Amino acid sequence: MTESVLDYMTRLGRAARAASRVIGRASTAQKNRALQAAANALDAARAELAAANEQDLAAGRANGLEPALLERLELTPARIDGMIVGLRQVAALPDPVGAIRDMSFRPSGIQVGKMRVPLGVIGIIYESRPNVTIDAASLCLKSGNATILRGGSEAIHSNRAIAACIQRGLAEAELPAAVVQVVETTDRAAVGAMITMPEYVDVIVPRGGRGLIERISRDARVPVIKHLDGICHVYVSAHADLPKAQRIAFNAKTYRYGICGAMETLLVDQTVAKDFLPSMAAQFREKGVELRGCERTLAIIDAVAASEDDWSTEYLAPILSIRVVDGLDQAIEHINHYGSHHTDSIVSENLADTRRFVAEVDSASVMINTPTCFADGFEYGLGAEIGISTDKLHARGPVGLEGLTCEKYVVVGDGQLRGQAPV
Repeated sequence: MTESVLDYMTRLGRAARAASRVIGRASTAQKNRALQAAANALDAARAELAAANEQDLAAGRANGLEPALLERLELTPARIDGMIVGLRQVAALPDPVGAIRDMSFRPSGIQVGKMRVPLGVIGIIYESRPNVTIDAASLCLKSGNATILRGGSEAIHSNRAIAACIQRGLAEAELPAAVVQVVETTDRAAVGAMITMPEYVDVIVPRGGRGLIERISRDARVPVIKHLDGICHVYVSAHADLPKAQRIAFNAKTYRYGICGAMETLLVDQTVAKDFLPSMAAQFREKGVELRGCERTLAIIDAVAASEDDWSTEYLAPILSIRVVDGLDQAIEHINHYGSHHTDSIVSENLADTRRFVAEVDSASVMINTPTCFADGFEYGLGAEIGISTDKLHARGPVGLEGLTCEKYVVVGDGQLRGQAPV
């Protein structure tokens, strides 16, 4: 690259700003045509995608990438299928752009309502998982936004191959290529440039490790939609159906270790702990999960003693902390104190307990008799997600189409003048 990183990112920013005006006024049919064409292009390019991904995997193995990160990086046939399904599902979703709600007459005779509009240009910064390229591009495109995608250097070949398919979809729908741009340089200075360009970028969405997100939150001059950790809990209450609880807890931890919705701490009510934990622990050990427990847990099963840090650690690995609690009050207190306000679940057949849990646990997703790994935009019917937000302003939980738009007021009159009685 002969131009400087700053000049390169400025060029991308200018192009994205211009493209945002085009995609912002594009029809629903045109956007859907681009999404369907991109899905067809992905399906036709399976061999190219696999070859590009193998380049990244080989480099990752040579560089000593952790197994959990290699698992995130891999583009299996099933994940390519998932990307294709996600594109088609987003195309089938209602277009939020232009929807007007709550139009009502005021005493002056004017009508006031709100219209949903795109945010503009969205910068996505992410690590490892190349399927994020499709998730981000599809949601930004359908919601009328241009996007600049900066994936991790470990997935550069996969991201380029996926971007080529997206570009084919845009071309078929006669939309500018700059609607979706993938940053070609792996220079980390590109991230610093993107998060300090408020004249070109309206929102930053970081997806990655805590270090990345903390850096972006600290240095960005652009608003950020984020979550730092996924410290998710399952609480097995005194009123739980124990066989059901075992299935839920096992799935919550072992479905995929490397996702932010994986259970990291299992809370068990003292009244059922002796009946629940021995067989539950045996299942986890058979799967190769390391167990770390509180004193009361250690009195029931064989486990490593948990430290204070364990309760606030996102392992993203086959490690699980277990705590026996006195009851619902202590479970809620533990979750709100040690959790990351991401996703937490209660297993209980008692309606009063589940109502209290849902009302009092301060998390973006609160679940009843469901494993936490369901915290996912695809599973929520969003088609895909741009990320999961634990913030409380603008968007919370999995961020889909609506989370990538905002509202502006629309006022309709017929010549009324302020300060004068309606005619």
